[in-house]
Amino acid sequence: MSKLKVIKLDEGWAFMETGINKLKRILDGHDEPQFKSDDYMMLYTTIYDMCTQKAPNDYSSELHDKYKMAFIEYLTSTVLPSLSEKHDEFLLREFVKRWSNHKVMVRWLSRFFNYLDRYYLYRKNLSPLKEEGIVIFRNLVYDKLCSKVCAAALSLIDQEREGEQIDRALLKNVVYIFVEVGMGGLEYYEKGFESSMIHETSEYYSRKASKWILEYSCPDYMLKAEECIQREHDRVNHYLHTSSEAKLIKNVQHQLLSVYQTELLEKEHSGCRALLMDDKIDDLSRMYRLFSKITKGLDPVSSVFKQHVTAEGIALVKQAEDAASNKKAEKRDVVGLQEQGFIKKIIELHDKYLAYVTGCFMNHTLFHKALKEAFEVFCNKVICGSSSAELLATFSDNILKKGGSEKLSDEAIEDTLEKVVKLLTYISDKDLFVEFYRKKLARRLLFDKSANVEHERSILTKLKQQCGGQFTSKMEGMLTDLALAKENQSQFTEYLANNKEVSPGMDLAVTVLTTGFWPTYKSADLNLPEEMVKCVEVFKGFYETKTKHRLLTWVYSLGTCNINGKFDTKTVELIVTTYQASALLLFNLSERLSYQEIMTQLNLSDDDVVRILHSLSCAKYKILIKEPNTKTISPTDYFEFNSKFTDKMRRIKIPLPPVDEKKKVVEDVEKDRKYAIDATIVRVMKSRKVLGHQQLVMECVEQLGHMFKPDVRAIKKRIEDLINRDYLERDKDNANLFRYLA
Repeated sequence: MSKLKVIKLDEGWAFMETGINKLKRILDGHDEPQFKSDDYMMLYTTIYDMCTQKAPNDYSSELHDKYKMAFIEYLTSTVLPSLSEKHDEFLLREFVKRWSNHKVMVRWLSRFFNYLDRYYLYRKNLSPLKEEGIVIFRNLVYDKLCSKVCAAALSLIDQEREGEQIDRALLKNVVYIFVEVGMGGLEYYEKGFESSMIHETSEYYSRKASKWILEYSCPDYMLKAEECIQREHDRVNHYLHTSSEAKLIKNVQHQLLSVYQTELLEKEHSGCRALLMDDKIDDLSRMYRLFSKITKGLDPVSSVFKQHVTAEGIALVKQAEDAASNKKAEKRDVVGLQEQGFIKKIIELHDKYLAYVTGCFMNHTLFHKALKEAFEVFCNKVICGSSSAELLATFSDNILKKGGSEKLSDEAIEDTLEKVVKLLTYISDKDLFVEFYRKKLARRLLFDKSANVEHERSILTKLKQQCGGQFTSKMEGMLTDLALAKENQSQFTEYLANNKEVSPGMDLAVTVLTTGFWPTYKSADLNLPEEMVKCVEVFKGFYETKTKHRLLTWVYSLGTCNINGKFDTKTVELIVTTYQASALLLFNLSERLSYQEIMTQLNLSDDDVVRILHSLSCAKYKILIKEPNTKTISPTDYFEFNSKFTDKMRRIKIPLPPVDEKKKVVEDVEKDRKYAIDATIVRVMKSRKVLGHQQLVMECVEQLGHMFKPDVRAIKKRIEDLINRDYLERDKDNANLFRYLA
């Protein structure tokens, strides 16, 4: 066609219709040759010419209308009739085919009418041709068939959920038509398909869950639920829009898990408690995976976990109490309860359930909190008069001293010490543990009972990391003292070698300690035998060469002596305390002594003399003969050296009867607590100046909580005492308000 010739609307559109009809025949599957480039250029040029002719022959507006009518006519005459005859999967296949064809038709026609798109529609601020083509399909076809297509698609999903094989590719194509008709938005997908799909899913799993909860055990139900949730994830991956995943899964989780959570967890013989009792690791892990995905879903699981661990711990407490009661009933000595393995069993319990927390429950803070709260319940029980703080200190002593009940490797000892420190975090009376531990540490160090100084340092490092430097400073000082004492002893040996005239006359080892680091020991004014007095004087002479400013206080109750007992059959070396040695050496000067004479010559209390004489005359080794021959010591008794004594060993240790130091430890701790409460009250009031009673008590409890759980009544008492001592005063108008007095 010549560009100079004016193309009339009817003439031009008749030509265009031939091209459009050819396109329709191709789309309908007729045996029609494809468009060649010349065909395309002729159609494009015709539209170009008809739009660029001068008025009144510029047919841009008319061509725009005809463009739309071409779609309307084809959709109405061909597409809608073909779809209205079909149902179910056949409808879906036809719908996908017609949509695919429509997109091709839109693509080709928008090319033919490209000039119209670029200039006329742009100037008029109208929608692009492609968008108009989609809108026409949406209005004529989609709106009419949306609900029918959605129902057919949901039917296929339902079939797949019931285990049937379906055409997932078809379903994906159908679902994405709902997305594509939205032209970039998800409004049509959400309203036309997703909302119905979510509702149907909810109904489906509601029916299934109500049936499964009756038929299956808790583990089997969870397995089903996990499989279902995984399959829904797969559905999203294969044919649903990704935006549906969170909503879909949340809905499935609600129906399968949230609705039946309580019933599921409390199922008899298979619920959460049963899984914990039977160590069902995989099932518990699955329970965590499932319920961690729903809001507050882990709260009831952690609650059951806490109750179970608490019950297990309480059972161990009862078991330990029963074992101790049985020993009492059998009139046997009741020794430290750790010998029944109480602390060991508590550690094993902690190992077991900490593994659950880190493994099954993925280190979730909720389960760490549940474990902590459970252990705090039974770790603070008093068992047959012994606190857990004391038992833990005794258990540690047993691990660290020579000849402990268990032979452990260095690695095992380190591991156990780590667990002891972890267990300590659950004990409220940490200060009580410190005092018991310090007493036992002192005995290990002073009597050379410690198996390994490195282990001693190691546990102190662990305690320091866990509880702070103030917790361990005195005990670290004790270890330092021992190292300095060895150096001091070497210097003393050198001093004796250089000063032959000041020989003590026997082997002498003195351990010099710093008073502030060590527990307080009774230092009685024992009348030492002459031989020992000389030793004391010699060491004093040496020590004064080192310093003039430090006072030596001799603690004879901690001393040890090796003396030779010359009996008729043989000489036996006796390992005794300084007190025992002093008593025995009296018999070098007298063959027979009364109780009163011994007490006077030793200058000791009744209690000390009774313990000494009991160990030498009534216990295993009868070095002294007592008259009368009874098992108890009386002030009217007489004693003489047993020259007939013999033993198969050439060296024997004669222990003193143990003193129950528990009462003194508790008293010392109570005294220290008073000072700690006073200091805390003053510190708080100094910074706050004015504070109400309740706030002051709360701040004290919080600050002191890392060492012990202060009694509120004790805090009130200390406040009253500080008021009497003019550290604080009550407000004149409000008795519950305190002021700090600088």
